[in-house]
Amino acid sequence: MKRLTPNIMSALVLAFVFPVLAKDAAPTDEAVERRFHEISSELRCMVCQNESLAISSAGLAADLRSRIRAMILEGKSDDEIMDFMTARYGDFIRYRPRLKRDTVLLWFGPGLLLIGAFGAFLLKLKGGAQSTPESAFDASEQARAEALLHTNISGLP
Repeated sequence: MKRLTPNIMSALVLAFVFPVLAKDAAPTDEAVERRFHEISSELRCMVCQNESLAISSAGLAADLRSRIRAMILEGKSDDEIMDFMTARYGDFIRYRPRLKRDTVLLWFGPGLLLIGAFGAFLLKLKGGAQSTPESAFDASEQARAEALLHTNISGLP
């Protein structure tokens, strides 16, 4: 096995130590921190996708949190920050995207599917209660089946 040179060892140590030590900027004001937390909780981490930016430990999430904090300190409104993030990353970044033509199915699709499934269930129940049992055979097949039942297969009287 090859030995690592001191330069490579130093680079590896720095590569693993600095990301662990990196932190978001310290809160400057309670109101700023509250706004920051509300906004970052409404946005989805693009790396983890099942975590909000507020709790994600991904590098991109840390960058986006820094950008949100900077925009708050620049005096941007919550809507401006959300619009910036949506313009850059699409509606997927928002946990609750705005209702518009492109997101109508996202908002109302699950409800429509539920209503459709319930309607199909009711139709199935209604159809099952009114239906009468029908023979699986037509008249000629029914007559043939009855004739076979009355004949003696074994040849005994």
